[in-house]
Amino acid sequence: MGEFINIAERLRESARLYPHQRAVVYPSGRDAQGRVAYTHLTFQQLDHESDRLARGLYAAGVVPGMRLVLMVRPSLEFIALTFALFKTGAVVVLIDPGMGRTNIFRCLASVEPQGFIALPIVHAIRTLLSSKFPRARLNVTVNGSRWFWGGMTYSDLLGGPWTSFPTVKTRAADPAAIIFTSGSTGPPKGVSYEHGMFNAQVDLLRDFYGIQPGEIDLPGFPLFALFNSAMGVTTVIPDMDPTKPAQVNPLRILEAIQDHGVTQAFGSPAIWNRVGRFCEQHGVKLGTLRRVLSAGAPVPVHVIERMTRAFERPDADIHTPYGATESLPIASISGREVLTETAAQWRVGKGTCVGKLFPQVRVKIIAITEGPITHLQAARELPTGEIGEVLVQAPSTTREYFRLPEATANAKIADDAGGFWHRMGDVGYLDDRGRLWFCGRKAHIVKAATGPMFTIPCEAIFNQHPQIFRSALVGLGASPQRPVIVVEPEAGAFPETAPEEFQLKQELLELARANPLTQAIDTVLVHPSLPVDIRHNVKIFREKLVPWAEDRLRKG
Repeated sequence: MGEFINIAERLRESARLYPHQRAVVYPSGRDAQGRVAYTHLTFQQLDHESDRLARGLYAAGVVPGMRLVLMVRPSLEFIALTFALFKTGAVVVLIDPGMGRTNIFRCLASVEPQGFIALPIVHAIRTLLSSKFPRARLNVTVNGSRWFWGGMTYSDLLGGPWTSFPTVKTRAADPAAIIFTSGSTGPPKGVSYEHGMFNAQVDLLRDFYGIQPGEIDLPGFPLFALFNSAMGVTTVIPDMDPTKPAQVNPLRILEAIQDHGVTQAFGSPAIWNRVGRFCEQHGVKLGTLRRVLSAGAPVPVHVIERMTRAFERPDADIHTPYGATESLPIASISGREVLTETAAQWRVGKGTCVGKLFPQVRVKIIAITEGPITHLQAARELPTGEIGEVLVQAPSTTREYFRLPEATANAKIADDAGGFWHRMGDVGYLDDRGRLWFCGRKAHIVKAATGPMFTIPCEAIFNQHPQIFRSALVGLGASPQRPVIVVEPEAGAFPETAPEEFQLKQELLELARANPLTQAIDTVLVHPSLPVDIRHNVKIFREKLVPWAEDRLRKG
């Protein structure tokens, strides 16, 4: 049956070892002088508050396996509720509010939630659309007033004085959460997380990066706050909207780092693009940071360069862990290794090096294949240096999508050992040092007459131009497709006149002709702002660019 593992016990252990250390710090407001007022919970207080909430949930009828949607802003309450739900054995359903209203309701309906623990606005919409959620009978209002929808409040759950709540004895393979993918290459899918997978993630991240108890982390992505609590690391919740990382105020991020002596920070490349540019313009140094983690999409070299210059500690670095909702972490590379070794290869179209594999993580590169692969024997493994599909097997790799058997069959491959491999949906290769290189999404391969064209290697050629912020390769029409590059200029560098635009396009086409990878491209389009995902503000929605490009070319 396997050993008992409940990820909430990691918080219990942190509370036992570091009872009076701050677990979570939250910016709760500002005084008349603009100074931040912070509120916090120590590890003991957080453990006790989650015990009280768990007891309230249990009294309200929560049982192991019950699916409850948690839609609360990053806060003390969010973290306490998550651990309380884990303690009861309930399954936490986490929805990214940035995925858009249509996707949110489709995802929520697909899991048939048995209750909502959420903000007032969520309950108001849930009530108006009650026919979509017929099983949602246990509802709790958090961070606001309960109006016409009834149910309990956060204060109701807390109840009376603290008494220890006996954590439900879940096993490693028991469900802990359903977390939805960003939907960057199709509809978002619910990924089933197990307690053992969360436990493995904590150990892999802690050991690989040498994260020590007592460190202070600023997580730009709420889920990382849960990892911190399981490591004895203090979480400082940033004063930002996590659904709009590209609009983050760098002063607020720097303020939190300086106020608390933050040693580690996690965020999408969009956050560090803003912070790095501000530090460069104003000569700001990040004196306490030991490491910055950035994930969600390849981190541009210019972001790595700016952040590296902003560090004050000689051992500080920016790291880019590679992975996905279905399997995280897989590989990682440091910024200094990028700048000294791999950036030069990226510039000539070799792809983005995402680094060495984490311990216990295995990767295979197989020939690109459409449709499901039932067994590993049916896949053809490729030699070192050849681009193909990326497969991964790791203790933190999830085994299925929630109630999506067809998607699960397409993404998982059985092996002779009784295990399975996950198809990342990415293409890339392994080099002769065992490092993994990312070359784009399989769904984004352009099937040109000259052969397959991979997005990341091709786009790198155009991103070298000093006026270009980012670019996207798209294929128009049926196979063979017409390859087109769509570029977004840097802020303030958008061509104002037709001659300026013509000149920019000619310079970009010269770059294309100079590299064998891009010689088939004879069309460049200029876009004011490429459509990107909200979660990380880096993943380009190339599917949306295809009709836009076709319309532009049709109009001439």
